[in-house]
Amino acid sequence: MKRFFKTVLPKIVFLTLLVSCGNLKENNLIDKKVEDLLSQMTLEEKIGQLVQQTTIGYTDNMIGQIKQGNIGSILNEVDPDVINNLQKVAMEESRLGIPILFARDVIHGFKTIFPVPLGQAASWNPQLIEEGSRITAVEATSAGVRWTFAPMLDIARDQRWGRIVEGFGEDPFLTSVMGAATIKGFQGKELNDPASLLACAKHFAGYGAAEGGRDYNTTVISTEQLRNTYLPPFKAAVEAGAGTLMVSFNEINGIPNSGNTSLIRDILRKEWGFDGLVVSDWNSIGEMLNHGYVENPEQAAEAALKAGVDMDMENHVYLHHLARLLKENRIKESMIDDAVRRILRLKFKLGLFENPYVEIKESVFYADEHLAKAKETAIQSAILLKNENNILPLSDKIKSIAVIGPMADAPHDQLGTWVFDGEKSHTVTPLATLRAEYGSRLKINYVAGLNYSRDLDNKQFAQAVAAAKASDVVLFFGGEESILSGEAHSRADISLPGAQKDLLAKIAETGKPVILIVMAGRAIEIYKELPLVDAYLFSFHPGTMGGPALVDLIFGKTVPSGKLPVTYPKMVGQMPLYYNHKNTGRPPAGELETIENIPLEAGQVSLGNTSYYLDAGKDPLFPFGYGLSYTTFEYSDLKLSATEITGKDNLRVSCTVKNTGNREAAEVVQLYIRDLVGSVTRPVKELKAFDKITLKAGESQTVEFTLTPDALKFRNNQNQQVLEPGNFNLWIGPNSAEGLKGAFILK
Repeated sequence: MKRFFKTVLPKIVFLTLLVSCGNLKENNLIDKKVEDLLSQMTLEEKIGQLVQQTTIGYTDNMIGQIKQGNIGSILNEVDPDVINNLQKVAMEESRLGIPILFARDVIHGFKTIFPVPLGQAASWNPQLIEEGSRITAVEATSAGVRWTFAPMLDIARDQRWGRIVEGFGEDPFLTSVMGAATIKGFQGKELNDPASLLACAKHFAGYGAAEGGRDYNTTVISTEQLRNTYLPPFKAAVEAGAGTLMVSFNEINGIPNSGNTSLIRDILRKEWGFDGLVVSDWNSIGEMLNHGYVENPEQAAEAALKAGVDMDMENHVYLHHLARLLKENRIKESMIDDAVRRILRLKFKLGLFENPYVEIKESVFYADEHLAKAKETAIQSAILLKNENNILPLSDKIKSIAVIGPMADAPHDQLGTWVFDGEKSHTVTPLATLRAEYGSRLKINYVAGLNYSRDLDNKQFAQAVAAAKASDVVLFFGGEESILSGEAHSRADISLPGAQKDLLAKIAETGKPVILIVMAGRAIEIYKELPLVDAYLFSFHPGTMGGPALVDLIFGKTVPSGKLPVTYPKMVGQMPLYYNHKNTGRPPAGELETIENIPLEAGQVSLGNTSYYLDAGKDPLFPFGYGLSYTTFEYSDLKLSATEITGKDNLRVSCTVKNTGNREAAEVVQLYIRDLVGSVTRPVKELKAFDKITLKAGESQTVEFTLTPDALKFRNNQNQQVLEPGNFNLWIGPNSAEGLKGAFILK
């Protein structure tokens, strides 16, 4: 140890300083290049850098615009030859030779499709997510894409909202961790690596709070909620080095975010020190007219630039109106210059000036290691929610299975939403996997029953029932088509669509064991159907390798380890529903009267006067963080390093976790706290740490977390970050509803 401090540590410090000095020198050099280039640019060329336009291919129109310097970024071009030809025009035929930044929505895979982001969050494994994002970057950049519009960091508490699928769930901490992992994976170690994919944290901010789960809708968010719930993942993204952010469609308290100076210039720029690029969402600047915030496109361009939006995605209001606004002294040229600086700086950092072209080489798409990682992610993303009598994994004694349901062989829909480049021809479905791996020893009786998830035609029901009767066990693959979630795809009814519920009921009447496997973009309302099945394995759309992943789980080659990244409701009427809610003045407690037990002509004060639903109670179907395994885990020996700490102390918290079953398996150990009294009310629980550990049968491990003073801070209604003395509870356990409980005092 002494040798470490005398010899090794000084070398580490020296190397760290050397790297820092090198980075500073590089940044200074880039800044000089930016200023030199900016000084040569005409106003029209500056404005051109602020324009992002959707590709129209290698056409005379596009070539002409690039020659004139009217385009800074092109969206949705993925043909490397076209990209190289357009880039050649920019580099050799435009006056200043400024390269184009090519962008694409690459959300959860390019060709090799990983589980949807909400599914990735269910893995609770940030290292796995970083590795998958790196694979995505390698595939996308090989096609010339250098900028993606991901990750989505919107906190979402309503399963009706279609875009809940695109984020990491309802919790700020989990979203922050997963978002940072995604950014690191996309961008890699150095932005100038040709395989670095520029990340874009979106949507800034509060988009997931849309009223009623209706996409693009109004949000009303208090300062306290904005700061404590909706902004932390974006701050974490900035700290993780995200190169860009995207503003959201919605308004916050009457101000559309595309024109929200307080949000962009005050918080993002001044407070957080973000010096990267801010891009609008598709036509979100122009949509300020629909909000009723501006009267015309000129005012929209003025409001957006003044607020701090650097690049205009598909609005064209900057291109058409900024010059006139400047001439009329409604904006300053320094505002345009600052935006151009940020764009040019990124292009230099990406190495586009030195290496503007795509190196066309042997395809990296669907590489074996990519598919293996996609499969592993799908395995860890699946959540076992019910397993009566340990019917899963299936016994070797099973001789025949009925495979029924519209998602058993749905290669397109299995990929999930926001897939522009994945190919269903490469999707491996559960049915295909079962036939390939078990067809020689099992009789597989396949009847879809319904041709797609919304299908109402019951013509195949009798055949499906016959298949069930002829089999030892039924695998029912249900869920949603990919088109039923994602942007603009909100649902008021989040139950199994089409005639799936009717088909499942008919199958259950056979008396055969039924295992329900659901693939969907949101938590599906299932409380009425759950008693009909013996096991429930839930998977958010699992991507290319979802079939092998689910089949391995069903037959016990692997063990489920996924945990819910959202609270799973009993019924849609509970929405919005989330674990980290406030306590209210009348929290539900004890035995609750439910609608079935209310006596006739009951008095109005007979039901306890607490906050719950008469027909749904107070609890969800499954709590946040919940998920079963093929083994069992025992938590014991909770220890705190102190019962009283000061604002300068870290608190170490540990417990012992033992695998008490007979299978090696992974467990997500979760730490929650509650600040009992605050100057503004605090949530009943808050996730502050987690660790995914793997234990052999009978093995024990001590899991330790460190709570820093920063983890105990919050924002009050005066917008101050405060650390308030008082009493705290904490829990370590397998989900947000269970665990070992302790307490400490912050002096």
